[in-house]
Amino acid sequence: MDKLPQVVVFDCDGVLVDAVSSWRTLHDAFGTDNAHNLNRFIRGEISDVEFMRSDIQMWKAVQDPIHQDEIFRAYSGVSLMPGAKELVADLQAAGVYVAIVSAGVDVFVSSIAAMLKVDDWIANGFVFDDNGYLTDEGVCRLHATGKGAIITRLLDMQGFDASMCVSVGDSEMDLSMMVDGSRFIGFNPSRQSSTDAFAKADVPVVIEKDLGLLRTMLGLSKS
Repeated sequence: MDKLPQVVVFDCDGVLVDAVSSWRTLHDAFGTDNAHNLNRFIRGEISDVEFMRSDIQMWKAVQDPIHQDEIFRAYSGVSLMPGAKELVADLQAAGVYVAIVSAGVDVFVSSIAAMLKVDDWIANGFVFDDNGYLTDEGVCRLHATGKGAIITRLLDMQGFDASMCVSVGDSEMDLSMMVDGSRFIGFNPSRQSSTDAFAKADVPVVIEKDLGLLRTMLGLSKS
């Protein structure tokens, strides 16, 4: 069994919840597909802001205006990843600080953070007008390939050493969570490119959709 860390940072989409992307969930709801720009984004050809803007443009081409209630409804069918609630609760019971660092949608990530009662969270998201309708711009609070800067800031604010931090993510972009001295666990890789990146980085990987399989890797006894 590995040593119990002081802080565990989870990605949200594909890790704490059984959905590849909270952005993809909205594409499914509106019947759109932004795979082309996703690949451009992964290759670094467009920025987070440009990628979010292209998503919103696609949805508004189908329906305009879009009220925030419709955004909330799109997420109603998304479920927690098996073992998520128990793992987070047991980590916190053991005194571990648990945070979510996600490039997903804030209105969704905030609900997961509240459900799991995590200690802190951050995500990207939307701007709604005074009547609750979606505007054309997204809010970029963190870059998907720059999560390390957020985690470093978190560690500094809370007084944790990087050597006592473990991050968990499902994509190659999440490898940015692995700040110097910390550990990273790949979980439920979202694409073949993610699997390949995890292998190249030589990080431990859990393939099955069961967060309970992380227990011994995080220093918790088996339930």
